[in-house]
Amino acid sequence: MSRVVVVGAGIGGLAAAALLGSAGHSVTVLEAQDHPGGKSRRIERDGQRMDTGPSLFTFPAVWDELLRRIDARGTDAGFDARRTAGLELERLEEVGTYYYRGQECSLPVPPGHPWHAAWERFAAQHGGLGSDVARLLTTGPLDSASRPALVKLAGLYGPRLTTRSYLDSLRWLPEGLREVIAIHTLNAGVSPTRTPALYASMPAVMAEDGVWVPKGGIYELVEALQRLAIAGGVEIRTGEPVTRIRAHSVTTAQGTYPADAVVSGLDAHRLGALLSGRVPRLPRKLTCSAIGVYAVLNRELPAGTPRHGVLLPDDPQGLYSSLEANREPQQTMIFANYYPAGQVYPNDSGTLALLLTAPPNGRTYVLEDPFVMREFDRVTRVLGLPEPLAAYFSSFEILDPGYFSEAGSAGGALYGAVHPSWMSGPFHAPAHTSPLRPWLWRVGASVHPGGGLPAVLGGAMMSTEKLLHHLAGVRG
Repeated sequence: MSRVVVVGAGIGGLAAAALLGSAGHSVTVLEAQDHPGGKSRRIERDGQRMDTGPSLFTFPAVWDELLRRIDARGTDAGFDARRTAGLELERLEEVGTYYYRGQECSLPVPPGHPWHAAWERFAAQHGGLGSDVARLLTTGPLDSASRPALVKLAGLYGPRLTTRSYLDSLRWLPEGLREVIAIHTLNAGVSPTRTPALYASMPAVMAEDGVWVPKGGIYELVEALQRLAIAGGVEIRTGEPVTRIRAHSVTTAQGTYPADAVVSGLDAHRLGALLSGRVPRLPRKLTCSAIGVYAVLNRELPAGTPRHGVLLPDDPQGLYSSLEANREPQQTMIFANYYPAGQVYPNDSGTLALLLTAPPNGRTYVLEDPFVMREFDRVTRVLGLPEPLAAYFSSFEILDPGYFSEAGSAGGALYGAVHPSWMSGPFHAPAHTSPLRPWLWRVGASVHPGGGLPAVLGGAMMSTEKLLHHLAGVRG
């Protein structure tokens, strides 16, 4: 049995801890915040609860694979990872409702819509790739088991290597639908010119395989991972920030933890400071940040307001250029996630989460900020609300680049530094460890940018599988 210290109780750190604990190792998780989950946390206002971080659960096959590996590693024959996790997923009726230059459509695009025929053609080519993408998310591109998926995808995309170049080659796609598909690359925090062509397929795969929300809210995933970790004997210590990481030891104000291996779920910039004792230089380019406004409503929004709305800017390229230059755009992309009372959350009042894509400027925002007010006015207009959006708020909380920066992300960047396009998403093979520090292993969103929860869970599986082999070799 080896001693492993996991630094950071985000989604990646908890998944790695659950896998290591189920394999019989002695695992301690150290989290600086007073709650686990990293960017995912639970807010309570006026007795109502709202969850932050990723808002949707996609590629449930990745979750199934995590449960399978925990069961396979476990020594208790009567243990059932799915029953222990207790996560119940609810499939939504659609991926979302999209608004672009006065046009509105849902995905999948319904019959009768001007984009329907083009969408059907696109979905026929891409919708069936879910199992191939899930394989890449859980095994990595250099694994022989990934070869059939890679061959299939290479045949589909050909020499068009980026999302933008591939979508622009499909001349039959209406311009509006093309931008609706392309905007999904911001799930990786970057523009369509910086992601592999694979991202173009994601909307069709999500429409085919479904998008999901855990019953009770997305934070239920964190709770499920905690239960799995604790069942494996893992000790989770919150409110204990790490002050130094050295070879085979981790130091906090409470003491020093010896470790045969250290797993870091931290942003690379913060990890560098803990390793060297000094703050390293910021990366030249960072992925986007967000301004999240989480509001309890004093009354429900008008009938017909979509559960998940996505407001595109009139000039998507202008948004991408602004984010590259680390400045506020004239218009941004906005997720509007609306949950009426009793839907998903056990709330008596409706809630609304507005997520505004923002540059990683480390700033603190308020509702009266010109950028926020301008975008609120646009939401009011686009959703056809009879009153200003803020008039529906009973209370609210804002999480902004300043908040994410304090939580350990450089500039508040959600996925760390910008990588070359071939290193964004499941095509790349990140350095889980290095010959200089074979005792240090990495998981988390800054290692596996893009894809949201599936990429972080899958990345934790890939990294931890290698670590388990390493520990077995050390013991041997």
